[in-house]
Order: sequence, then C-alpha cells, then structure tokens
Amino acid sequence: MEVTARRSRAHAALRHRQNWVQLGKFCAVGAAGYVVNLVVYTLLLHEGLHYLLAATCSFLVAVTTNYALNRAWTFRDRRAGVAAQGFRFLVVSLGSLGANLLVLHLLITLGAGKLVGQAIAIVLVTPLNFVGNRLWSFRHRNA
Repeated sequence: MEVTARRSRAHAALRHRQNWVQLGKFCAVGAAGYVVNLVVYTLLLHEGLHYLLAATCSFLVAVTTNYALNRAWTFRDRRAGVAAQGFRFLVVSLGSLGANLLVLHLLITLGAGKLVGQAIAIVLVTPLNFVGNRLWSFRHRNA
C-alpha cells in the first residue's frame, strides 16, 4: 500500500505544471551558475591552482549567485528566513559539492580533461541538488 501511495504522489507531482515550471527556472538559474562556475574554474586553473581547489572556489562563487537567484525567482513562493533558508541551501550545496568533487576526481583519473570533467560532473550532480533544494532548502513554510 505504501509503495502505491508513493507512486500516486509521484505521478501527481509529475502532472502538476508548476513543478515543471519550477524545474525549468531552477535549470535556467543552474545554467547561469554553470557558466559562472566554469569561467571561474578555468581562470583559477590558469592561475595554477590544483583542480580540486579551483573547483571548490568556483563552487563558492556560483553557489552564492544561485542562492540569490533561486530565492528571488525560482522558489519565490517558498521563501523563509534568509539565514535558516541560506543555511539549508548551503548544506545541500556542500553535499552537491562533495558529489561533484568525487565525480570530477573520478573522471580526471579516467582520463577526462579538467574542464570537460568539471562540465560533466556539474551536470551529473544537478538532479541531487534540485531535489535537496526543493524538498528541504525551499520547502513550503508549513511543511
């Protein structure tokens, strides 16, 4: 019964237009953050930083931009206190950063270039980031 109820809720969520609009906005913000991340990452690599340190620094720049844009636009109807919501966003983002660094290191170990590896790692970690932010960082206030 429990599995059937979950499938029913998931099916209802997939049919709800607002969820798709929100995902589209999240992806648009993410695309901007993706560009920021890769530009900063590339600049830091050219300055001689190790690729994992460069990825961490570029993440910090991109996550700040993404939080502001997601709070103001994507999850506007789900805003809570800036500090509490910002902390939850940071926790989810740090989890995503950990996953990103792991995937990036694996890809580079397997022979991918540093920029290509970072580009792929960001894409692979995005679903984790969206789900964490939607369900926890920007959850409904009464949820």
